[in-house]
Amino acid sequence: MNLAPDNLEVETMSATGRFASAYRVLSQAIAGGAFPGCTFGVLAGGIACAGALGRFTYEPDSPAVVPETVYDIASLTKVVATTAAAMLMVERGRIELDSPLARWLPAFAGGRNPADPALRVTLRHLLAHNSGLPGYVEFFRTAVTAAEVLDACLKLPLEASPGERAEYSDPGFILLGKALEACAGEDLSSFTSREVHAPFGMSSTCFCPPAALRSSIPPTEEEATFRRRRIQGEVQDENAWLLGGVAGHAGLFSSTPDLLRFAAGILPAVSKDLPARQENVLFSGETVEIFAHLQPPDGSSRALGWDTPSENSSAGRHFSARSIGHLGYSGCSLWIDLDARIAAVLLTNRTWPDRSSQAIRGVRPAFHDALREAL
Repeated sequence: MNLAPDNLEVETMSATGRFASAYRVLSQAIAGGAFPGCTFGVLAGGIACAGALGRFTYEPDSPAVVPETVYDIASLTKVVATTAAAMLMVERGRIELDSPLARWLPAFAGGRNPADPALRVTLRHLLAHNSGLPGYVEFFRTAVTAAEVLDACLKLPLEASPGERAEYSDPGFILLGKALEACAGEDLSSFTSREVHAPFGMSSTCFCPPAALRSSIPPTEEEATFRRRRIQGEVQDENAWLLGGVAGHAGLFSSTPDLLRFAAGILPAVSKDLPARQENVLFSGETVEIFAHLQPPDGSSRALGWDTPSENSSAGRHFSARSIGHLGYSGCSLWIDLDARIAAVLLTNRTWPDRSSQAIRGVRPAFHDALREAL
């Protein structure tokens, strides 16, 4: 079964013609050391186009990137796997967004005082990044097994009351992923592969790529302190790696054509030309609108799982307020404009050979502006 519109074919972009300015932005970024290579694409008017520039690393004999190259998409996992799974479970009536996390993960309540505000944390809070959980914890510094990472995550104290503070939280999505696994009765990898990625025709998207494919994936880092080796074809995020490479916050690998198919699968649900629910879409318009709606507190740009454009957004100047998207630490991004029905993907390994470069922050908005102006 393939639910992408008309089994969406992805055309190859040309470095000349209408997208020349976008190519120029990315070529200059590579020359300036922002990243050694990238794939990128746009979906507009039902036509998807993808292109590629550069190499896997900065060495001149490194493999060239092609539009189908698979990258570690880091925190895009949060929307392409975890949020998508949550959307589907809401669509099917299998979860309620306001159900307590402790309902699905009883150990989250274990040992806590009955008055502990953590007991009020819901799945909605986790999706909205306003649960009060910390933003990031280096579990890998002390844990040595997946069970130890999860146990430490379950015992985290809140830093704010649920709903009071917006704090982008990896631990929150680790717990959300585990809650969805408890609901599904299987791991996140198998559920999303069968129920989300296969219907959208996302044949290159997976957790834990097989060893035989790892050399065809650009490396993310020469890691010097934890694994102490080149990280290539395995998740860069250390906590996700300890969790076996499958986690709610990171671990997914994908390609630009696959992510364009994912976006194409989201957009039919919000089309004014389609009814709220029809058999050839995975998510109804109602579900997409629920997850695209801004969440408290005031001033937060977070919807449910998704981010939305804020001041000086990585989406640039032309994506509407009714856009949803997300970034990935490795240098990836996905933005979908629900009004204009346009999507843009950029995948890089900006962390190669280490994590020091922040040039991607300027590249993303310039790239998105160039794409939208070309359209």
